[in-house]
Amino acid sequence: MSAPHQHGTSQRDRVLKAGALSGRRCRRLPDVQISRGVQLPQRGTFPITCHAWKALPVFVPLQDDNPLKFIQHQYVTFALIALNVVAFLLTATGGQEAVVASFALIPGELFGLVVPAPIQSVALPENLTLLSYMFFHGDVLHLAGNMIFLWVFGDNVEDAMGHGRFLIFYLLCGIFAGLVHAWTAPQSGVPLIGASGAVAGVIAAYLMLHPRVRVWVLAFKFLPLQVSAAIVLGVWIVTQIIMVLMPETGPVAWWAHIGGLIAGAVLVGVFKRPGVPLFDRGLSAG
Repeated sequence: MSAPHQHGTSQRDRVLKAGALSGRRCRRLPDVQISRGVQLPQRGTFPITCHAWKALPVFVPLQDDNPLKFIQHQYVTFALIALNVVAFLLTATGGQEAVVASFALIPGELFGLVVPAPIQSVALPENLTLLSYMFFHGDVLHLAGNMIFLWVFGDNVEDAMGHGRFLIFYLLCGIFAGLVHAWTAPQSGVPLIGASGAVAGVIAAYLMLHPRVRVWVLAFKFLPLQVSAAIVLGVWIVTQIIMVLMPETGPVAWWAHIGGLIAGAVLVGVFKRPGVPLFDRGLSAG
C-alpha cells in the first residue's frame, strides 16, 4: 500500500487516518491487516488501525440551532458527503490497497524522495493526491466521524460563503492540511487519507462565524446537552494542539488537522459574503 521505505525501517507502516474523531491510543492488529483488511507489503512492521468511535472527543455534535439565511439547501455539503460515501463504498468492495497507493497523499512521493508503489491502480500525478486523499477513508467509523462534523457545521459555512466559494474554501483547506502534514514528515512513505484536514477548516470557519450558536451534542458519548459552539469546537481544537505536542500520537495526522484549522481561520474572512459578520456580532443574547 505504501511506497517502499528508502530511509531506514524505524517508521511503523500505517495508514494515517486524518480523522476528526480520533484521540486515544489505537490497538495493534495482526501484521497483515489494517483498516478493513488492507495488506501492507513491508515486513517486520506492525500496522495500526484506530477505532474512531472508541476515541471520540468529549462532545459529539448532533445538531445546531442555526437556520440558513442566504441559501435554501446546502448542496455542496450534500455533494461532498455523497462523494466521500461513494468513494468509500467503491474501495470497500475490494482493491483498497491499490486505491490507497494511488490516491493517498504520500509525502515522500510528493517531494520525490520515495519511489512510488508498484501496486498503484491509477498513475495519478503526485500533486493531484493533495486533492484525492481527502475523499478516501480507512473504515466506516473514520468516514462517519468526519461526515458528522461536516454535516452539522458545513451547512452554515456554506450559507455564509455561497456554494461556489464554499467548495473552493473546503478544497483549499484540505490541500493546505495535506501540505502541512507533508512538510512535517517530508521523507515519509506512509499514506495519508481522510477528510478531516478539510473538515478542520470548516470547524475553524464555523467557530469564527458562530461561536455563540447553541449546539446539541452527546457529552462523553451518551449524555445529550446543548452548549455553545465555542465550547464544542474549542475543546476539539485544544485537543488537536495537545496531540501535536505529544511524543507518541498514533496513526492520526494531527498536523493535518492543525493545517486545516489555520487555513480555515485565515480564509473565512476572504470567502464569506460581504456583510456577513464574524463572531456572531449582532446576535441577540440568550
